[in-house]
Amino acid sequence: MNKCTDYERIFNRFDEDGDGKISTLELQRCVGSIGSKLALEDVKLVVDSLCSDQGGLLGLDGFVGLMESKDEEEKMEDLRKTFGMYEMEGCECITPKSLKRMLSRLGESRSVDECVVMINQFDLNGDGVLSFDEFELMMLG
Repeated sequence: MNKCTDYERIFNRFDEDGDGKISTLELQRCVGSIGSKLALEDVKLVVDSLCSDQGGLLGLDGFVGLMESKDEEEKMEDLRKTFGMYEMEGCECITPKSLKRMLSRLGESRSVDECVVMINQFDLNGDGVLSFDEFELMMLG
């Protein structure tokens, strides 16, 4: 996976109006869509600290800076939270069904068969599901 392409893909999902910049409202809505609550004032502080010259709008460069500014502990905590959103409750793994469910919540309709193919790309032990370690390799690799 190309890290820049991943950031660009995420950036484009956050940039709801497609203007090439993320507003504080767009950032707050996207953070809210993954189950986190962030006050608009807090989002504004983050955006303003990263892009004082863009009138309160976060460009791709500022977004990449935000994504890469976290230390390893914060990255691992975020990765565990993200994994928790995708995993099937009780099994501590991502199944094709749980992947399909989460992708649907994100607005991407995929069949279970497509999810099987996606999981198989990173399923190192061949058990048909993604453990946290396999998920970590997929996200950080």
